[in-house]
Amino acid sequence: MTQQRAFKQHVRERMARTGETYSTARRHVLARIAREGTAAWPDGIVKGYDVCGGGTHHDTALLHNVLRAAGVSAPHTGEPWSEAMLVGLAGGIGFMYFVFEYEGHHPTMTIVARHHPEPYLPAALTRAGVPFTVAQTGSAKKATAALRAVLAAGQPAICTATRDGLPWHGVRGPLYSQDPYEVGVIGADGDTLYLDDDRVTPLAVPAEEFVAAWSAYRKGKHSLLTLDGPAKPVDLAVAVADAVATTCAHLAGPVLGNSFDVNFGFSGARKLAVQLRDPKGKEGWSRRYAHPEALFFGLRRLHDCLEWEYGGPGGLRPIYADFLDEAAAALDRPAYAEAATLFRRAGEQWSAVATAALSPKAPQLVAYGELVDERQRLLVTGEGDASALHRRVEELSVEFGAADPLDAAARRELLDALADGVTSAVELEERAVAVLTR
Repeated sequence: MTQQRAFKQHVRERMARTGETYSTARRHVLARIAREGTAAWPDGIVKGYDVCGGGTHHDTALLHNVLRAAGVSAPHTGEPWSEAMLVGLAGGIGFMYFVFEYEGHHPTMTIVARHHPEPYLPAALTRAGVPFTVAQTGSAKKATAALRAVLAAGQPAICTATRDGLPWHGVRGPLYSQDPYEVGVIGADGDTLYLDDDRVTPLAVPAEEFVAAWSAYRKGKHSLLTLDGPAKPVDLAVAVADAVATTCAHLAGPVLGNSFDVNFGFSGARKLAVQLRDPKGKEGWSRRYAHPEALFFGLRRLHDCLEWEYGGPGGLRPIYADFLDEAAAALDRPAYAEAATLFRRAGEQWSAVATAALSPKAPQLVAYGELVDERQRLLVTGEGDASALHRRVEELSVEFGAADPLDAAARRELLDALADGVTSAVELEERAVAVLTR
């Protein structure tokens, strides 16, 4: 308990110093403390790859590490590309809201708060002027040989696996069986591969185990992204302007040019707010999540999607604001800084929605929030197996269903509060987009 109080004090001190949300500050403090206790890295890591994990958003933190190891620098600093700039160049933020209903299962809700559906890392590399190749093959044998050749040449690779195939994540079920997840493969020693995946030290995995997870993602089987030679000169003003225009266009819509566009951007976020408020409609949360266990799933899913899945804390808005501030200073664009202030406030609203979803009136939701913190600690430090946490989540769901701790009035109050928070965030973002597009 004393250690936990000391840790939280470090987090609060960082929040006061940086203005970060609790989730962001916690992630950085946890990574720093974990790195302080690391031993020498194992043999077999590609030369120059001296940082693992860290950052705010899994994918762009990984890309930052890969570019750093390759010696790629940003034109405006001469230093490695910051994670914030990579978030922005990747297309930044977005919003996609879908609910899928299958017989025998609770409604499955997903929010993607980063730019979507354009491939995130390829977009960042293209705008940063970094040549790359993405190779795929249906043969595990050929894919493994290609990966070994890349590592033998002294290069890391970014591979797409399924998250439920990576046991240290402790997730299972249909939600994750085809959930694409990028990991860095950064070295090999015999039948052991070393990965960069959230942990602040290289993660040793049997090659056979990794290849099984790599083979499991059917839409991008054995996807292998590698860098090709030196970066090209890039006009930062053009790259940033193109990225910002893409972000704004897709927030305001349309995105796909078909009927699904109602689920994207501001339209998708407002649809979420309407369904949260709807007391009677079949698509409203009151009916769709009427069963207590379904409500438990929906609320924790809302929290997770806004704070860490497919993005980062605050729906990735705070780090996108950092991107705009960095671009404003480098390019003398005051409008970027003005919009950054609004997006940062929107991020605070999204984090408030995520926090409110784990209602203090429901002990099981509070306990789930503690499990989220513990899962993050295990992933960053590698001090244990997160699979036991998955079992505990299932137990909490059953306990919530049996206790049904939120009566009708408490449910209505919670859902209305969540809808108000979503609406406030969207209004701030609409003002930010107006600033950027005027």
